Amino acid sequence: MPLSERENYLRNASMTGPEWMPCQVSISGASWNQLREELEEVLARHPRLFPGFEKGKRDYDNWDYGPAHRAGERFTDAWGCVWYSAIDGIEGVVVEHPLSDWEALETYQPPDPLVQGDRGPVDWQKIRENVAKAKERGQLTTGGVPHGFLFMRLYYLRGFENLMLDLATAVPQLPRLIQMLVEHNWKIVNQWLSMGVDVVHFAEDLGTQNASIISPPAFHKWITPAYKALMQPCRQAGCHVALHSDGYIMELMDEFIECGVTIINPQDLCNGIDNLAREVKGRMCIRLDIDRQKIVPFGTRQEIRALIEEEVRKLGSPQGGLEMVAGIYPPTPAENVDALCDALEEFRTYWWDGRAERAHMITVP
Repeated sequence: MPLSERENYLRNASMTGPEWMPCQVSISGASWNQLREELEEVLARHPRLFPGFEKGKRDYDNWDYGPAHRAGERFTDAWGCVWYSAIDGIEGVVVEHPLSDWEALETYQPPDPLVQGDRGPVDWQKIRENVAKAKERGQLTTGGVPHGFLFMRLYYLRGFENLMLDLATAVPQLPRLIQMLVEHNWKIVNQWLSMGVDVVHFAEDLGTQNASIISPPAFHKWITPAYKALMQPCRQAGCHVALHSDGYIMELMDEFIECGVTIINPQDLCNGIDNLAREVKGRMCIRLDIDRQKIVPFGTRQEIRALIEEEVRKLGSPQGGLEMVAGIYPPTPAENVDALCDALEEFRTYWWDGRAERAHMITVP
C-alpha cells in the first residue's frame, strides 16, 4: 500500500525511507499578473503539482495582492513599521522604523499575537478547528511564525544600518528588544504546539549573495540563543523545525543544527550544490529552493532539466532528505515554468524507481 502524503513527507524529513521526493511550485502574484491565462494552461497540465487547480477562477483586473504587496501602497503593520511596495505581487520594503530612536523603546508596546497578526487580525480558534479537521483527514499539519520573525524584525524596527551598529557595539537596549521578540514569537509557537502540528516553520533572510549578513560569531551571540528558545521546545514536542533563509548561509549551518533545525530551506546556486552535498546532506533534510536568478528564468528547457537532475543526484538518497520548492517570479516565461514542472515530475521518484541503481551500475565499474 503506498504511503500517504503525510507519511511520505515525514519519512523524507526524517530520512527514514520515503517513496517519492516532495515538490512544490509557488507562483508569485507578480508572475500571475505577468503571465495570466498562459500560466493557467501550464498549471492545468500538471495536476500532480497543482491538485484541484481550475482555470478561469482568477479575476486578474480586480485581484487584491494583500498588504505590503500592492504597488504604490504605504502600509503600516501591527508593529508600526511602514512598508512601501513598488510592484503588484512582490513584497515591499520597510521605509519607516518605529524604533529608529532607542528612546521610543521605553513606551513601545508590541502587538498581541493572540488577537493580532503582523498584517491583520488572527482567529486562533478557527485555525485550531482547521488543524483538527486536517488531522482527521490524515493530512500533514504545519504552523509557523511570520516571515522575518526575529533578525529581520529587528531591522524592520530599528533600520538596517542602525541594527548593524547595534550588533557591532552591543548597545544595552538590544537584549531587551530581542527578548521582546522571543516572547512575542513564543506565544505563536506555543499555540501551534498545543495543536500538535507535525512541522513548525520559521523564515527570514539571513544571507547576501555570497556571505551571511552578520558573522557567525555575532549570530551565535545574538541570534542563536533566541532561535534555541523558540525551536528546541518544538523538537521536545516531537515537531520538525523548518527554517527558510534566502542568501548565502553555509557558514551558519552548524548554528542552525545547534538550534534544533531539522529541515533547512536554502537557495541552491547561491549556496552551491556541492557545498550543500558536502556539509548539509544527511545532517538536515534539505528543502531546496530552486534557482530563480539564472537558469529557471533565463535558461533553456534542457538546462532546467539538467539542473534538477544534478540536484536530485547529488543531494538525494534512497533514505530521503531532499525536497524541492520553486518560487516563480518575473521575468520567468510560462515555457520555463512548464519545463521546471516537467523536470520535477520526472525526477521525483528517481531514487525509488530503479533509475538510481541503473545509473550506479553504468557509472561504477
